[in-house]
Amino acid sequence: MTYSQRPDELRRNAPAHNGDGTIGSALGNVAEDFSRLVRQELELAKVEVREEAAAAGRAGAMFGIAMVAALMIVVLLSFGLVYALAEVMPPGWAALIVAIIWAVVGGISYAVGRQRMRAVKVVPEKSVQSVKEDMRWLRNPTG
Repeated sequence: MTYSQRPDELRRNAPAHNGDGTIGSALGNVAEDFSRLVRQELELAKVEVREEAAAAGRAGAMFGIAMVAALMIVVLLSFGLVYALAEVMPPGWAALIVAIIWAVVGGISYAVGRQRMRAVKVVPEKSVQSVKEDMRWLRNPTG
C-alpha cells in the first residue's frame, strides 16, 4: 500500500464476507474488518513517517551545507580583515586583533548560551503535573 492509495481503493480491495447471516457471523466480520482497518492504518502511518523522515533528512542536509558555507564566509572575511589591517600595521598584530575580536564574540556567545541553558527545564513540569492529576483521578474517579 502506498501513501497515495485512497481509502475507497482499500475498500474495493477488501475481501467479500462469507457469512451465514447470523449475529455471530456479523460480529466476526466486524472484528475482521476492524483488524484489517487497523493494519492498513498502521501501514499508512509507517509510509507517511518514512516520507516525512526522508524530507527532513534532505532539509537537514541543506542546513548542513549552508552551515559549511557560512563557516567558509566567516573564515575568508577574517582573512580579509587581517590583510586589510596589515596595510596599516604589522601582519602579526593584525592577526592578533582579529583573533581577539573572535575571542570576544565567542565569550559573549558562550555566556548568553550558558544563561539560556540554565533557564531550560529538564523535567516537563506541566506533563508531570497532568500525569499526577490523572493518577489521582484513576484512584478516585467519583471524588
